[in-house]
Parts: sequence; structure tokens; C-alpha cells
Amino acid sequence: MAVLRQIARPFVADAAPGVCIRDRLKGLTAQDDAVLRLVGAHLGSLASRDLARRVADAREHSTQTWAARKRDLTPQSSSRWAGSITRTTHDQWGLSRRAQWQHLRGLAAGIAVIRHRLALPIGTKGGRRQPGGYHSRREWHAKSRRLAHLELEYARVKADHDAGRVTVVRGGRKLLNTRHNLDAAGMSQEQWHARREAARWFLTADGESGKRHGNETIRIAPDGEVSIKLPAPLAEHANSGHGRYVLAAKVTFPHRGEEWRDRIEANHAVAYRIHLDASSGRWYLDASWTRKDLPVIPLDALRANGVIGVDTNADHLAAWLLDEHGNPTGAPRRFDYHLSGTTTHRDAQLRHALTRLLHWAKSTGVKAIAIEDLDFTDSRTRENHGRKKRFRQLVCGIPTGKLRARLLSMCAEAGIGVIAVDPAYTSMWGAQHWQEPLTGRKRKTSRHAAASVAIGRRALGHAIRRRTAPPRDDRSDRRGHRTAQAGPRDRGREETRPRIPGPRTRSVSPHAERTRATSASKTVRNAPDDQVWVQDSLLLTD
Repeated sequence: MAVLRQIARPFVADAAPGVCIRDRLKGLTAQDDAVLRLVGAHLGSLASRDLARRVADAREHSTQTWAARKRDLTPQSSSRWAGSITRTTHDQWGLSRRAQWQHLRGLAAGIAVIRHRLALPIGTKGGRRQPGGYHSRREWHAKSRRLAHLELEYARVKADHDAGRVTVVRGGRKLLNTRHNLDAAGMSQEQWHARREAARWFLTADGESGKRHGNETIRIAPDGEVSIKLPAPLAEHANSGHGRYVLAAKVTFPHRGEEWRDRIEANHAVAYRIHLDASSGRWYLDASWTRKDLPVIPLDALRANGVIGVDTNADHLAAWLLDEHGNPTGAPRRFDYHLSGTTTHRDAQLRHALTRLLHWAKSTGVKAIAIEDLDFTDSRTRENHGRKKRFRQLVCGIPTGKLRARLLSMCAEAGIGVIAVDPAYTSMWGAQHWQEPLTGRKRKTSRHAAASVAIGRRALGHAIRRRTAPPRDDRSDRRGHRTAQAGPRDRGREETRPRIPGPRTRSVSPHAERTRATSASKTVRNAPDDQVWVQDSLLLTD
């Protein structure tokens, strides 16, 4: 009998504390466009030099070196611009450091799997937990060469990680590599240079609480007027007092504009970022801030009106509404998306699917959505599943990280909580216990829909296993409810119910000793008159 791994308890996922809105800068003059390009290029060069210094510092980085970098940047920009540049540099270095660690984990997982399979005889079949040997001598030889390559790569990355060295490409590595194949990307060399320069510009200003309108570097008035504090070398281009440049365009922020206006009128911190979409030639302005007053809703309160269990797949979300007792109600829902094309298109597909899911959730009156706490970091290596290329592509195609981040942010705005559950055995047990009972003549329940029921029941604190049904001739309501259900604290409640020998009838009440005490049958020969017969109650639990 296989040993089941321990299943973690469901928990309420933290809502996204940050808010970001965007508006287009319309009506910019030629002078405005030229000034923005000058400021962006100048600050971008400072950011590149600061990032190079941070990468060179590696493990020698400290608050003193951070302060020294900021002091060197201040005369060429301003104190606030220098603070934004050094903070962004620190975030970029930290992100690269985390990506380097994940790369090490992936290499280590691939090396371990290849070593295990090379040690097995050729043709050995694998089990459910471990892969088997390779199919042929040719494949074994190719994998031995790949093992040597992975070990060299692991040693190189491990040495960089131990020394604190990281590689960061300002503007993005993907755009940099596009330079080598412009025909496939559909770009000319001039278009590539324009996108490359725009991606390396720096026009980001951190917010400051207590300052006028929440930002002294890029200031936006309640009427939408945008003014920028120019760096010291570019102060000659100012068209307003105190070295500031006022743009001709105004912003309104159609989405969440009232919330933004309330913040700047109260002088709360708001960060801004101005960037150019080189493909369309349009300038945009992003406003972002952090909310610190998000309410914390306990798990029991989110379970009060039931939940919607959601099963995440590579091309759709399977969802089913469950009441507070764990019973699926209504019909299952399916929200499709197609993760193909550009990044903007893929993000729009996710947002559209989640928007439909949240609209349905609000119409049902539930307070929470249950979703698996998925993390395929260790399963994305191609060595884990052997020749199952389509399965590897399926696992890599599930948008776990992006979907989780987008769902948390959208649920926070809709006032709906998110309950994360352990994904262990949800698909297998959902299909085993719920797929067939929920399938009728007019509706065929899919395996994914059954998994959504399992996810919802686990979020509600119920066992995934269905209640044991009584015999067919004993299911009338006139006899009462006679199905057995394991308690929340019973051991083995998630496992398959063992078969109990003996009669399976549920027609006898547990209190038969009090209600069904009768005299012995008069037809029994030589039976004493004072003998009383009592039928034993049937054990209803495991």
C-alpha cells in the first residue's frame, strides 16, 4: 500500500497590497517629446553605470557602498532621482539573484534524474514516483553526454552564486537576442535600436509621504497637470520655476481615478513611471501605490457561504460552486483562455478569464475562491518525465505564477478572498469519487470539473471522499439519512474507505437498545420467557 504524503492545511492567501493604474499622455508637443527623450536617456545612462557598480560589488555590498553610489549620482541628477535609481538597481540585482538560485535548483534536479536513470539497466520500467531506465543504448549514451554538460553548467553557476556574481541585461535579454534574427522578429535595424533605447531609458520616481501631491520628482496635480524635476545637467530646458518642466498633456486616469485623486490630495506617497511604446510611438504614465489597510478575513468567515473550487489547466479554468457542506450545486463552469501570441495578448486572455470567473462568483454570493497552491519549479526540467514531451509542455504551459498574481490582485478589488489548498491527489481523488456520480445522461463531467469539486471540499475542511451510499433498496427519505461521513479529525479520512465485513444495511437505528427491545420469539423452542433480544447497532464510522 502506497504511503500518502502529508497534506498541508488550507490557508487564506495574502491579497496584493500594490495598485498600479495607467493613462496615456495625449497631446504632447514636439518639445515635450524631445525633453522626455533627453531626460530618459540621461537617467538611463546613470542607471546602467550604477547597475554595473552594484554587480561588481557582489557580496561586498553594504549600506555604505549604497550611500556612496547615491552620493556620486546626486550631482548628475538630484537626490531624489539618485534614490530612485539606486533602489531600482537593488531590486534588479535581487531579482537576478533569485533567478540564479532557481536555475541552480533546476540544474540539480535534472542531474539527479539523469544519474538515477543511467544507474538502471537499459529498458527498466519505472514506477509512479521514480522514472525507469533509458530505452536504448543510444539514448543512454546521449544522456551521459548531457549529464557532463549539465554538471559543467552547474559548477559554473554555483561558482557565480557563491561569489555573488549575477548577469543583468537592462532592457531585457530577449530584446537583446532579437538583434541576431531581425527577419524572424519582423523588425528593421532602426526599429530594433529604437526599442532598445526606449527600454533602457529611466523615468521612474518614488513617492514620498507628506510631500506635495505625494511626489516631488514627477508631480501630478489633481487637475492632471504633469511636471518633472529636470536633472541638474538638463536644467536649461525647464519651462517653469525651480528647474521643472510642465508637459502639455494632462492625465485623468479613467480607472480608479477617484482613489488616486484622494491620495494626492492627502499628500500620500504615489510613485510614477513614464515610458514609451516604441512600436506605436505613444507615451504612457503609470501611477502606483501601496495599501496598508487591507482587512484580514479569517478562514471560517470565508467558508460561511460556500466556495468556488477552481482547477487550473493549460487552456482553461474549471470551476464548480460548493455550499458550506461541500455539496456541488448547479452546473460546472469552464473559462477558456489561449496562451499564445505576444505577452500583452496572453495577459489579456488571463484577465478576461478571471474577470468572467469573478463576475460569476459575485453573482453567487460566495466570499472566497479555492485554488491549488501550485509550484512546478522542480517539475519543469525536461528530465523528470522522460520522453513525455507533450506532458512537459502541458506542465510548463500552466500559468501558475502569472495566474496567482493576477487572481490575488483582481480578487482584492472585487472583495473576494482566495483560499489556497494543497494540490496533492486532487485530480486523482476528484475523478475517483466525484466524476461518475456527477455524470448524468445530459451532462458528462470532466476530470477537471471533478478536480474542482475536490479542491473546493478541501478548502472547506471536508474530506474529498464522498459519503458511503446505503443499499439501493434502502435510500428512501422516509427512513432518514443513513450515510456515513468521517469526522474532521478522524485519521485516514482522505484515504479510500476500507471494506467492513458483515451486513451493509442501515435500517437499524444506532439507539436500537432503547427503541427496539422486544421479547424473544414465541416460536423458539425451549426459550425462556424473560429473554430479551436486542439488535446490535451498525458501526457507521471507520
